[in-house]
Amino acid sequence: MRFAHIADSHLGGWRIPELQELNMASFRKAIDYCVKSRVDFVLFAGDLFDSPYPPIEILKQAFSEFRRLKDEKIPVFIIAGSHDYSASGKTFLDVLEKAGLCVNVYSPETRDGDDTIYLNPTIIGDVAIYGFPGKKTGLEVQELRRVKLNDAPGFFKVFMLHTAIRDAVKTLPIDSVDESLLPRADYYALGHLHIDYANGKFVYSGPTFPNNFQELEELKGGSFFIVNTNPFSYDKKLIRLKGVVYLNLELDNALNATDFILSELSKRELNDMIVLLRLHGSLVKGRVSNIDFVSIEKFVKERGAHSFLKTNTKLVRPEFSEVDLEITHHSLVDIEEEIITKYSLDNPSPLNTFLRPLMNSLSIDKKEDEKALVFSERLFSDVKKVLGISSDDSEGGGG
Repeated sequence: MRFAHIADSHLGGWRIPELQELNMASFRKAIDYCVKSRVDFVLFAGDLFDSPYPPIEILKQAFSEFRRLKDEKIPVFIIAGSHDYSASGKTFLDVLEKAGLCVNVYSPETRDGDDTIYLNPTIIGDVAIYGFPGKKTGLEVQELRRVKLNDAPGFFKVFMLHTAIRDAVKTLPIDSVDESLLPRADYYALGHLHIDYANGKFVYSGPTFPNNFQELEELKGGSFFIVNTNPFSYDKKLIRLKGVVYLNLELDNALNATDFILSELSKRELNDMIVLLRLHGSLVKGRVSNIDFVSIEKFVKERGAHSFLKTNTKLVRPEFSEVDLEITHHSLVDIEEEIITKYSLDNPSPLNTFLRPLMNSLSIDKKEDEKALVFSERLFSDVKKVLGISSDDSEGGGG
């Protein structure tokens, strides 16, 4: 048999409209391939949606694609991922299943006096599909160490998982499963890690579209796999709907940075591209606020770019890069006091007198059963008192 292994679409994950549309278009492209190439079935190994309760427009489009597969008589099998999983079990994945558009293959069984989790197979043709969902904060990792498969002799066994395996994470400080201790299967359809990884029977399909700046930077686009059971083989399919232009610029002078960035951008073909701008460095002159990002984005859009993303979290001023402080106390209050004192000495300003009282005001807790609006008003009232602002002043007037 021949099937598609797809994961990590994170539909509804992007807040930038152009990229949200591109995310859905990439998902649709994967479905197009499944329909045109007449796969026997499709696996979704978690995180179809970016949350258990995605926006209605995202749901409508996703349901439409699942309907296409059903109309083409291509069965779909799913598990939940860490994003679209809900401890209550009430997610739109259940709505998809109840609508007859897919089957959730997570079918656990427990036995008295035994903490083992036995998984039952879902059979299609000569393939037995097992599944275990991802959960928030990697909670599935501990449970997977107790999993066994109820055997299906003579079937090609697919184990669908949404988790991190040790060989894939290498030395990263991520809780992971030792793949050698997992129940035996002929193919492990993995989701969760958005990486390029295929090692023997263990395969991460990658996302159908990158889900953040770094993934756009590294992956450039999406992917999924087509798997043949006899003879066993798999083939990675890339999804590249738009090109990516990436600029990684080091700055030390914010005063001339705008012209420098525009000059570098003018050297690139930006039309219909996703433009990524990463700024880093230690600013000797000026501040980040001196960089005219509005003009930069306007320039990029005028050159016909599809979308524009920037990050400047690694662009710092030396005096604010870190506080040189020898910690002599262990309580949080004492440490905060030392930091305030050190900062005030290094950066003298009349405004420093507000630091301690403002921190005290902003650290108040919401009372039990207190309405959010009441809490907000109480918090703002305290802050106004610290800053010496009267209620009349805060209401503002015409001018």
